[in-house]
Amino acid sequence: MRRDSQSSGEMPSQTLENWVRQAAKSQLVSSEPMELARLRAELARVKMERDILKKATAYFAQESV
Repeated sequence: MRRDSQSSGEMPSQTLENWVRQAAKSQLVSSEPMELARLRAELARVKMERDILKKATAYFAQESV
């Protein structure tokens, strides 16, 4: 025999499943801005490294002439 979940104070299992699904979705969405910031910082670092290497290449090319 099935108990009435409302009368016993328990929540229906479907409600819990819905909450878990929503929490999983919101966690993915909320991590996107953090990932975007990390990627932007990495891009800035890589561009700076590229510029340094360009200048070093030009310096050593002039020195060897």
